[in-house]
Amino acid sequence: MNLIIMLTNHDVTVPNAMEVFDACCDLPVQHWGFKDVGLPEAQMKQLVSRMKACGKTTYLEVVTYTEEECLRGARLAIECGFDYLMGTLYYPSVGRLFQGSSTKYLPFCGKVWGSPSILGESITGIVADAERLAKSEGVSGLDLLAYRFPGDVPALIRTYMSQIKLPTVIAGSIDSTQRLDFMKEVRPWGFTIGSALFASKFKAGGSVRENIQTVVDYLSK
Repeated sequence: MNLIIMLTNHDVTVPNAMEVFDACCDLPVQHWGFKDVGLPEAQMKQLVSRMKACGKTTYLEVVTYTEEECLRGARLAIECGFDYLMGTLYYPSVGRLFQGSSTKYLPFCGKVWGSPSILGESITGIVADAERLAKSEGVSGLDLLAYRFPGDVPALIRTYMSQIKLPTVIAGSIDSTQRLDFMKEVRPWGFTIGSALFASKFKAGGSVRENIQTVVDYLSK
């Protein structure tokens, strides 16, 4: 189970992402990422290069829905050398970009729209879409916005995990020890934590570093 630290707050990469990473990069966390909004492209390239120089596995998260926007996000991820692209809706034209690329593609599954994102449809529909995407060109895994689902989230995650074997990242809104406990129970391939770290949800009044350390310690129990 991979903990993915996202240097994002309220769905935007924090402006001091490089400084935050440098202050935390020695922590025992392998997986780091950020969004395609909040930093100029040149700074994004510098940040991902810095992460990779520290031996980290890197993720770009892109929340876009039109084919043109999703193609742009995919090209950006590949050009910057990210290990993974999370997000975007799947289009065959986007999937083809990842054929032969070292960047792996984890698109959204289910019907996703809005900002902040909403995951709609039924549990059955989300699982069926995941099964479809698992057979699609260029897809290495999936991005499940489980806590953006307005229905029974634990039922969605349990049903999904019992039926979908493709690597899946549960992204967004994991902001309490109760939700960490649930991640430990269901064991997804990965899950992200971002805004909760900047809001000191795990160590009240603590720094981002202290909040990451608290999460790492809790998960190791």
